[in-house]
Order: sequence, then structure tokens, then C-alpha cells
Amino acid sequence: MANGIIVIDKPAGWTSMDVCAKIRGVLHERRVGHAGTLDPMATGVLPVFVGRATRAVEFAAEGGKEYVAGLRLGVVTNTQDTSGTVLEERPVAVDRSALEAALAPFRGDILQIPPMYSAIKRDGKKLYELARKGQEVEREPRPVTIYGLDVVEQTGPADYLLRVKCSKGTYVRTLCHDIGQALGCGGCMYSLRRTEAAGFSLDQAVTLDALLSAEDPQSLLLPVDAYFAGRPILILKAGPEKKVRNGTAVSVPQAADGQYRVYGESGAFLALGQVSGGRLTTIKSFFEV
Repeated sequence: MANGIIVIDKPAGWTSMDVCAKIRGVLHERRVGHAGTLDPMATGVLPVFVGRATRAVEFAAEGGKEYVAGLRLGVVTNTQDTSGTVLEERPVAVDRSALEAALAPFRGDILQIPPMYSAIKRDGKKLYELARKGQEVEREPRPVTIYGLDVVEQTGPADYLLRVKCSKGTYVRTLCHDIGQALGCGGCMYSLRRTEAAGFSLDQAVTLDALLSAEDPQSLLLPVDAYFAGRPILILKAGPEKKVRNGTAVSVPQAADGQYRVYGESGAFLALGQVSGGRLTTIKSFFEV
């Protein structure tokens, strides 16, 4: 059975669920989930969790992300990116230095109003479903954190690439829209490439073509404990291992308080565990049952 993580360099035109469906077919495993949706126009890092590894998705989805986004000034669309309908075109009298100066208020903790073209639900309906019917509803601002925001380069008279490091829940196209509004000329996103997500980067990613052409696709899977590589290791002897497998807390007087990757004597990854006061409890188990 396939178990592990594969970091896909998602191509443009695919939804994140399209990628998961393809991986289900290739690996013959129905348990497949991803950490962090990418819109169809976006490319880049999409961590996909397979088999028992899907139990780690809830942890991976919480992490920060990094993007390289294309900002086009002077254009406002209904989707806040170039896939939508143009609502306004305005002259642009902004140079790189003016843009860089305008970024300062968008760093740190900010509030974003989610776009209408998003999967957020209102009264059981996704906002994009309402938007496609020409409806617009009030959305509450949401807190997000922008850890880093810088101009990478200017790629055209009114086009720039921005590097964005941000928290979960950030809409980069909304960030581009809001920057354009702050500059007075409007703006939208014309490209998006995710370079980091869930602790994984582009240099760990494989293309869908590489996956589809691999003689042994399972060999491309990273072990699930790779996601928890930042935690220290705790190895249990046979007796305590049996208790952990049965969901029972065990005594580990030698271990300091904190989270651990928990292994059995054979080297099998058992669980993500929490030690408190010399007692180990399971946060999430990963052994096959």
C-alpha cells in the first residue's frame, strides 16, 4: 500500500483536486489529500499526502507559505486576477520605488476581505457560486500575517514580480488588488507560483509528467515522518510501543517536555507524541492498523 508524501510542482490549468485524482489512479490508493489549495492558474509546490500520511494534512495545512506573484498595475478584474473580467483600466504613473514604498503597510498582521470568487461558504453556498450569478455579499475582514513582501523585479511597464511570505488563509490576489487600490491605479494578479508550503520547497517537487512516467511511482514518495523532521526522536522499547499502539500513555522519565517523533525498536514511525511531566501521549498515530 502506498503511504507517504509527494510534493508536486502543480502545472497551470489543473485544480489541486485534479492532481489528487490523478495520484489516486497512479498509486491505486483512495486516501489522498493535499495541504493548501492552489487555484488553476497557479503553479508550484503542492504537498500531497497519500495513504496513512493523510493523517498529517491537518498539521501541514496550518503552516506558512511563500509565493512569487505577478502584480499588474492599472487593471481591476472581478476575480482580482487576469482570469476574470476586466472592470476597470486606469493609467499607471507608478515606478518601482513608489511600489516598494506602498508595500510597507501590507507587512505584518493585516486584515483582508476575502474575494467573492473564493470557496468560502455563506449560508451553505460557496461565494464563487454567488459571484457567478452576479451576486455580491458582505464579507467580514479576516486577519492574516504577511511575514515578507518584496519586489523581485519589474517585468513590464506596469508588471512586477513580488515575493510573498504569508500565513494560512492569505489571498495573494487580494493582496495584489489591495496594493493597486492603495496606489490609486488599481491592480490584479497575473501569475502565481508557490515556492514553499508545509515546510517543502520547489527543489523537493516533482512534475506530474515525472510521476506519470516513473517506473516505480511509489519510489517518489517521501516518508510521512519527513514532515515532522523538526521534532526530536523518541524510540520506544517493545513494551511501551505496544501501549502506544493501543492508545495508552506511557512513562518516559528521561524525555523533556515537548513534541516528538515516536518510533518503535524496529524503526517504524508510530506517532507524533507529546511529552509532559514524563508522560508520553499520542497526538496522532501513523502506524498501519
